[in-house]
Parts: sequence; structure tokens; C-alpha cells
Amino acid sequence: MFRNSNSDQILTDMVFGVFEEFGDQVQADEFEDETNDSGDENSCTAEENKEFWEAQEKLVQGTLYRTSSIESKIRNSTKEKIKELKAAGIYCTCLKPVADGCRNCLQREICNSLRELGYNCVIRNSKWRSSPEILSGEHSYLEVVDNSCSKKEVRIVIELNLRGEFEMARASQEYNHLISQLPEVYVGKAERLQALIKILCNAAKKCMKDKKMHLGPWRKHKYMQAKWLGTGGGRMSETTTATPFVPVAEFSYRPPRPKASLLSTDLVGNLPKMHRTAVAVV
Repeated sequence: MFRNSNSDQILTDMVFGVFEEFGDQVQADEFEDETNDSGDENSCTAEENKEFWEAQEKLVQGTLYRTSSIESKIRNSTKEKIKELKAAGIYCTCLKPVADGCRNCLQREICNSLRELGYNCVIRNSKWRSSPEILSGEHSYLEVVDNSCSKKEVRIVIELNLRGEFEMARASQEYNHLISQLPEVYVGKAERLQALIKILCNAAKKCMKDKKMHLGPWRKHKYMQAKWLGTGGGRMSETTTATPFVPVAEFSYRPPRPKASLLSTDLVGNLPKMHRTAVAVV
């Protein structure tokens, strides 16, 4: 948990995340997937299991710790736009509103808002083909590219449902607790998201192995990474335009015109001018 004397700041940190460069102690080799899933290995003890989950929680919290200036600005702008849209009602302009608003419309509105503030924001649509190592899939998210640093450009990913992307229906209590540490809305550098993906996929694999259940291919590291970071052979496009926001209440829904069926028994009564000839039945 993030600790701060200001309770409002704690809530903000938990919902939108606070990110900073993680130290050298978070190395890639700590998150490498196990290549041998043989059942010959002895199951870990309760103490070892506890230590594993405590270590994963520390790694997650160590990654979600502080924030850079550019991330903080983008996060605050994103937060304010989401609050504005929620206050206005269901933020859907594609005539397919849902209870919490349409993800596509929400992404477009946030993208428009950030671009108006001067950020180079686009909607990324990642799509990759099936291979022996990964199922085909697609995903959309927001990305801001910052070129203010002279060294290299910085990719900042905005994922509106990070926690939901890692939730599993039959997960263990330990895994669910780890996922609860994630912000609902992620605004952070791509490198930090890459570290989080490795931590969480490693935890998901451990969770399913302990429960003696198969880990779905759509939950494995390469599949999850492809959503935001690509596969190397995948295809990624971008959308930069957005539809202006219109509250659902302003939509005019015209009720469908009644249609008469040729099989309706009321047809003759509705057509008084129709000539009717009696036919004798022999």
C-alpha cells in the first residue's frame, strides 16, 4: 500500500498509480518464465509460498512507487477528463451505450483532450497473428510520445482497465490480493509496464500451477506483452481523430414505424378500398 498522510492522495495513487524508475534490483532475470513445467518438482511449503507472494507484492509496489513530471501531468489530465465525462453521464457517442460507458468512446475523448493540451497522444490498435507460441489477438490503448528529452523519446502508455486485464475467474486469494495493488487506470512509461507484465504473468503461472489448473494461452507472458508492447511480428496502427463528445441524453432516438404483416388478420380491415369477392366452396 502507498502511505501518505493525505487520504485523498492515497486514493488517487491506488486508482491512477504512481510510477517512477525502478532500481537495478528489479532485473529481467527475476521474471523469466519457467521453461520446464514438469510435475516432478516438489510443491513448495507454506512458508515458501508466503515468501513468494510477499516478494511479488514488493516488486509490484517497488514499480508503482513514484512518478516523473511528465507522467504526473498526463495522469492528472487523464483523471480530470474521466471525472468530467462521468459527471456528464454515459460517455458514448457510437449509439451503443453500456452501463459504465463505451471504452472506445472514452479513449477517443481522452485522446482528444490530451491533444488539445499539446500532448502527442494517439489511440494504438495492436493486432497480431497466431503462431506456435502465441494466439492471435488485438487490443487498443492510448499512448503519448514525449520528445522533450534530447536523449530519446519516451512512450507513456494509458491503459484504462489495467487491473481487469489481469483478473482471473478462479484465481487464488494470494493472486487476487496482488492484483488489487494495481491501479485501475495505468499511466506510466512502457518500460515500467513491461516489468509489471512479467511480474504478474509469473504470479499467474504460479497461481494456476498451485491449483493444478491449466494457464490459458491468453494469460501467458507473450500474449499479455503483445497487447501494449508488440510481438516483433505483429501489426500496430494508430488513430488520431476522435468523435466530439455528446451526452447520451442529447441523442434523439426515433421509435421504429409500425409495420403491417401480410399475414396479419387486421390487414383487410386496414384496407377498406380493397375489393373483396366471395368465393363459394364446393
